[in-house]
Amino acid sequence: MDAESVSYAPGGPWPSFSRDERRVLGTLIEKSKTSADGYPMSINALVAGCNQKSNRDPVLELDEDEVMDALNLLKAKALVTKVFSGRSEKWRHLVYEQWHLDSREMAIIAELLLRGPQTEGEIRTRASRMVEIPDLDSLKGYLKPLLERRLVQYLTPEDRRGAVITHGFHGDEEFSRLKVQYTSVPASVAHTVVAAPSSPKMDDRIPVLEAGLASLRDEVARLREEVAILKRSLGG
Repeated sequence: MDAESVSYAPGGPWPSFSRDERRVLGTLIEKSKTSADGYPMSINALVAGCNQKSNRDPVLELDEDEVMDALNLLKAKALVTKVFSGRSEKWRHLVYEQWHLDSREMAIIAELLLRGPQTEGEIRTRASRMVEIPDLDSLKGYLKPLLERRLVQYLTPEDRRGAVITHGFHGDEEFSRLKVQYTSVPASVAHTVVAAPSSPKMDDRIPVLEAGLASLRDEVARLREEVAILKRSLGG
């Protein structure tokens, strides 16, 4: 594929990304917002960013060759480019130019690429480290154009409490598996416990269980806040 001939229509179709492509592109987007002094990124910085233990799910241990392979795949899709700073070779993403997203939309996409499926509450909290997202109503407004363009998709019914969202860059088989995984339990517990994936490996279940735990914590925090407001209104 000739990267120069690649163009993206407003509504897609969008490419599917491997695990490593998602991590590399998500890291580039994230660092462009949170670490401007270190962006564009050298290959060494990018490897470190992909493998960092915070704000990543799952935590990976990619080596330089794996990151470079992912960069080449993304370059073929016209989503990253190589630049030079003095004698140093660095990389930056081209998502703004190719997909025409605003800053908040970009932060939402980055979080989904870095962590996979998440509840609305998790996305709001986590993306707010890059851009301000005041509340869930604001998030829903930012999600609307992304949903219309199928850059993000719901894995559970949109009106369900703890609705789960993912990015739009899964292959068909992977998306179908995730859809079953997140909708195969009752709505009352879908955001805290999800069905095990088809693979019997425990490693495959850990990110899902961790996402459910994080969602449960968000729900407890929300309930505590409501109780505190009620107490204040009653003069307690």
